[in-house]
Amino acid sequence: MNHRNPSTLGRRAALARAGGYGLAAIAGVLAARDAAATPDSARDWLAALAKGTPAEGKVSIKAPEIAENGNAVPVTVGVESEMTDKSYVKALHIAADGNPNPGVASYSFTPLAGKAEIQLRVRLAQTQKLVAVAEMNDGSVFIASREVKVTIGGCGG
Repeated sequence: MNHRNPSTLGRRAALARAGGYGLAAIAGVLAARDAAATPDSARDWLAALAKGTPAEGKVSIKAPEIAENGNAVPVTVGVESEMTDKSYVKALHIAADGNPNPGVASYSFTPLAGKAEIQLRVRLAQTQKLVAVAEMNDGSVFIASREVKVTIGGCGG
């Protein structure tokens, strides 16, 4: 005969309840991540990092026009600069305007880097634009963008 107090919670019931709360929390996080960045939020993120009005030129983005797998899109970003004490790239910021968070990466450079170029693999949630902004040591800012079409299994998107 079980003489349990009805107001106490058994081990199985407590585990079941905790599991339910955990699933609800995970569902809440996943639902919040579905929101995508916009061109405006990407621009705002970049503007907060690099002060000034960006000009076209100096920055190049190499990425496939069509990526069959958005999980690991190869991207190379380079900046034409002498990389001397008088003239060098101070920072490079990369944003994606269709991911849940617009910020992809930020890099800092000194003249000792010798070259302002980075290679990375970016996870892209959908077809979207990559934007790179370079800050020079003199305060000037340069920008470039490239759209990457992300397909699903290479069949659509």
